Amino acid sequence: MAVLLENVTNYVWHAFAALQQEKTGLVQKSKLKVLTANIGTLLDLYGVERGLEHYRSTPTLNFDHFKYYLQREVFSSLPDKLPLAELRDYETRIAETCWFVCQRRYLSQEKRIFSDESVFQIFRIFCLLAELIPDNNGITYQVLLHPAEASYVAQTLANSLGCAWDEEDFTDLSFSIGSFRLAPFIAVLESRCLTGVKDACAISEAVEDLHQTFVEDVIKKGFLYKKGYIFPTMREYWFVLRPSELSYYKSRTEKERCGSLTIEPGSKVEPKADFKILLQTPERVFELGTTDHMTRLQWISALQLAADHSATYQTYQRLQASKRRLQRQGRSQEIARARAQLQHERSARKAAEGQAKELEAVVREESKRLTELEQIKVNLERLLEEETQAKRDEEIVRALQARVLAEEWEKREELEKLQEEQKILLEQERGKRKEFEQLQQKKEYELKAAKDRLDHLDREKKLLDTQLKVAHDKIQLSEERREVLEARLLEVAPSLRDGDRVRRAHSFVPSTKERPVMLEVRAATLRRPSKN
Repeated sequence: MAVLLENVTNYVWHAFAALQQEKTGLVQKSKLKVLTANIGTLLDLYGVERGLEHYRSTPTLNFDHFKYYLQREVFSSLPDKLPLAELRDYETRIAETCWFVCQRRYLSQEKRIFSDESVFQIFRIFCLLAELIPDNNGITYQVLLHPAEASYVAQTLANSLGCAWDEEDFTDLSFSIGSFRLAPFIAVLESRCLTGVKDACAISEAVEDLHQTFVEDVIKKGFLYKKGYIFPTMREYWFVLRPSELSYYKSRTEKERCGSLTIEPGSKVEPKADFKILLQTPERVFELGTTDHMTRLQWISALQLAADHSATYQTYQRLQASKRRLQRQGRSQEIARARAQLQHERSARKAAEGQAKELEAVVREESKRLTELEQIKVNLERLLEEETQAKRDEEIVRALQARVLAEEWEKREELEKLQEEQKILLEQERGKRKEFEQLQQKKEYELKAAKDRLDHLDREKKLLDTQLKVAHDKIQLSEERREVLEARLLEVAPSLRDGDRVRRAHSFVPSTKERPVMLEVRAATLRRPSKN
């Protein structure tokens, strides 16, 4: 129970942080009920969320209260010690549930290089290696990854992809950031470990190898020969070694599992001739084969390591992370003790200097204390050397800070140059725009003058059309009058001969062929514009 809760605490914190109200460290009980019910269902427990209603009198809970409730009401029903396979299975299912709650804030980022599955695997690696650290107020917590662990994971990923690893650059970055949260850790992996890598499949495989190493406790993988039980022939398989288990598959894709060999605390590993290995378990003896001496030594060491950790009830990588954490804490304690000792020596030096000043007045009278004073002098010199070394270290740190500031000033100068160039381009664009506006105004003026001229011509045309219509009316009136006169003439002179009447009429009135010509000449005369 305690082991499983310890393993999934970081996962639960991420889900809790995704549900909290504006980083107050508090979450509504109604939201925690859903999360608690899902965790209980994964553990074959039902109704464990009902007790949240009566747990404390507040409508919200902080992480300490929620963790205590999980410990007392959910995980207490499990046995204290679980087999490693069952422990990993529970941990995987709880991690998937917590990731479903908090994945939105990590998968919604634009321009991601890692796939969704790779981000989830990095999330599991991060939660395995990170530590739950309380904030200054003692109420809220943060899951932070130590720079040394982050460097170890990043360097492993970069080496697996064949990318160059800059240890100094990552150290400077860790010095400025400190401990890593999940989102910055993913961003650092993308920017520092995937330089020049564009193959998404290669990146996914590299992250999958990391996930198998850290989360699934894969100690070693590779091809080996195995002697059959019924047919004593050596066949080649792809082997995957974990504590307490050695699985083998038909190919390295690990899709078709052929079987597994159980490794127990009493198992022994012995070398054999022809690059072979004997794996002795309490049940039977297995014979494995390699291709060379170096591969056999590597597998013997890995198998012995798996046998040594097969009796534990905690995963191998978590034990290794705990050892590294204890080593870092030990180094931190040593540094603290060294600083305390240095402070004590400084105070002792100050006290010795005061004592030396007092002894200077009576040195002539107390010659017996000369030896003691010389010893004090030696101690003072030693303290001064230590102080000088401390000052040198301080100067090194200041030099590093000065270099970072110089780089920042260079970048700022480049930004100012870009701004100046942008201003010049903007002024040029404004000048061009002004010229275009002037040209446009000129064109508009010419267009307006042409429109005015066209309107004037239209008015003259209408006037001429009116005059032409009047002329037509006059001609028609004259024709009517001519017809009337002809009729009267016929009435007055009936005795005239037809030939004479026709000749007189022709001499007086134009012919029908000449009449349209005259009308057209008259109309052309009326249409002709005046010189004014």
